[in-house]
Amino acid sequence: MSVAVTAMQKVSVVNSHNEWDTLQEVIVGRVEGATVPRFEAGVKVDAAPKYWDFFQKFGGTLFPDELVEPATKELNEFCRVLEGEGVTVRRPDIVDFTQVYKTPDFESSGMYATMPRDILIVVGNEIIEAPMAWRSRFFEYRAYRSLMKEYLRQGAKWTTAPKPLMSDDLYDFDFAAKSPEEQEALVEQGRYAITEFDPCFDAADIVRFGRDLFVQRSHVTNQLGITWLRRHLGDRYRVHVVKFMDFNPMHIDASLVPLRPGLALINPSRPPVDSKLFKKAGWDLVETAPPAAPDYWKLPIASKWISMNLLSLDTERIIVERQEEPTQKLLKDLGFKVIPVDFRHVYTFGGSFHCLTCDIRRDGQLEEYGFSSPIDMDDRI
Repeated sequence: MSVAVTAMQKVSVVNSHNEWDTLQEVIVGRVEGATVPRFEAGVKVDAAPKYWDFFQKFGGTLFPDELVEPATKELNEFCRVLEGEGVTVRRPDIVDFTQVYKTPDFESSGMYATMPRDILIVVGNEIIEAPMAWRSRFFEYRAYRSLMKEYLRQGAKWTTAPKPLMSDDLYDFDFAAKSPEEQEALVEQGRYAITEFDPCFDAADIVRFGRDLFVQRSHVTNQLGITWLRRHLGDRYRVHVVKFMDFNPMHIDASLVPLRPGLALINPSRPPVDSKLFKKAGWDLVETAPPAAPDYWKLPIASKWISMNLLSLDTERIIVERQEEPTQKLLKDLGFKVIPVDFRHVYTFGGSFHCLTCDIRRDGQLEEYGFSSPIDMDDRI
């Protein structure tokens, strides 16, 4: 069902157009140096109330060794598995994120270089650094700077979106103080924990289907950020805004996960509000299996639905958390070869395989996959 957009060209060092072509090179994040973010407005909205004491008490300090050490072992094994499957693995630098920094508009300490997917998105031969909304992530790019310079020297296009000021004007502090029911009503109205003061988006709120990119508005991605992305990419790409039945939206890759041309997983607890565009393009949307993580597992900045946060090595091989047996069975029934890897300790840091990676090179070219004109094309703010 795919249609080539451009003639086949020699694959560059940086080359990735979708989430399923054969993976050749990837950045994998680190938990070394991971720092508990300060209890800022965005954290309060994203974290369950039972974890608020954790952020209030430990914000600005290193994550405890008893959390870091097992997650580090899982990450090292994940890298070994990737290399065994023929993938080149790159890692960010180790950075001291406990350092306090101050700008004319705010003061904070950092977070981590654990989730490359949050800050980096590759569109063709271009790496875009996202203008993330959390103050604790303002200097996160420093951990990737040596890699970015290397890719630039090897011919990649490297773009940094305008960094937000992160002044108080960017945040709706009243939002975080409201009850869950009141927050749900605000999201229904199109209001989130961030305002439209600066363009902001997390790269993890974007998923790539070749020429078509799907992005959601969320507590870290605003309309102004989507407008910047749409105008930056120009006519070669179509940027669609998709909304889910999610009243605490943050990152799209536990709601919509394309597996191969014509097939994607969706989250049964927060399906797309409107799936007509996918159906018209001939895509099957399959509900993912229920997550297997127990209720007692520590998930301060994630939900158990990161069970569907998978990494496709190609249209046949998919890496899945070892204990997520319902998800593994579903994927096997869909005809995939499942590669199980222990990753539950990494869950505690807020993500899984897709979050922990940024695919730098996949063996493919820019193609179309049946979609048409973008929805929500109004760029007015």
